[in-house]
Amino acid sequence: MHYLCREMKPNPILPWLMAVVSVFAEGGKRPAVAVIPKGTTHEFWKTVHAGAMKAGREEDAEILWQGPSKEDDRKSQIELVQNFTSRGIDAIVLAPLDENALVRPVEAAVKHGIPVVIIDSDLKSKDFASFVATDNYAAGKLAAKHMADVLAPAAKVMVMRYLEGSASNSNRENGFLDGLKEYAPKAVVISSNQYAGVTAESALKTAQNLLNKFAEVDGIFTPNAPTTFGMLRALQIAGRSGKSKLVGFDATAPLLDAMKTGEIMGLVVQDPFRMGYLGVKAALAAKRGEKVTPRMDTGARFIDWASLSDSTVQELIHPDLKKWLEE
Repeated sequence: MHYLCREMKPNPILPWLMAVVSVFAEGGKRPAVAVIPKGTTHEFWKTVHAGAMKAGREEDAEILWQGPSKEDDRKSQIELVQNFTSRGIDAIVLAPLDENALVRPVEAAVKHGIPVVIIDSDLKSKDFASFVATDNYAAGKLAAKHMADVLAPAAKVMVMRYLEGSASNSNRENGFLDGLKEYAPKAVVISSNQYAGVTAESALKTAQNLLNKFAEVDGIFTPNAPTTFGMLRALQIAGRSGKSKLVGFDATAPLLDAMKTGEIMGLVVQDPFRMGYLGVKAALAAKRGEKVTPRMDTGARFIDWASLSDSTVQELIHPDLKKWLEE
């Protein structure tokens, strides 16, 4: 009887072992983060993808990268958010195509316990964990400051806008216009209400219409890569490249080449790698219940031919995508 009583005593090691098993069982599943860009074709988004992959490897998280093929396909992006929500994804990182149209899908995801981090372009909602992006208004003012430095006081300036509803680009455009008032108060804005659309082809058409209408343009601002390339091509076709000071956004290979030849005065460069990296980091921290910084500025820099050889500029415009995307 004494022997039986000894056998029935609880083993003090057993609860500890069960706890360890439980922890490993819960932690064995890798968290999955859906990263939904505005599009997937432009170099900018590939760099965002690379940054997200780096964060995923560091956090041992699965990165599900999926976005619309065109940057005006709001319906597709809404459906992606809804599908990932219904699947019970661990977290979402989203670059909203429209500051209004994506509000309800994001709020629905949050109600389902899925933290959402917004990157690149703002959303008219407070129902997300963090906003990780360039300070686009300040970046637009930066472009205006550098253009004002080289223009005559009463210069004629044009802004070719991108797409209605795109908060990031609207902030750049408005920042530029406000900056121009501050740094070149006598400059005359001859056009600022024409939208280029989402492709370089549509941007080219809009740019050609503008150049046909305005024979004299001293300075031109375009808020992203497709609008800058479209305007560049229009200037080249019209035989006017280099005659107007063109300041654009983002550093793609064709735009950098045009800057080397003097056809583009300068470019405002973002840090999309850092944007993707910090976006995933913030989303996973929010999923763990940690405090997350509500707004993170990933920075912007103006580059021209003189600064192109700088090592920090080279690192910014030529990130090692193959390392992270395994291309």
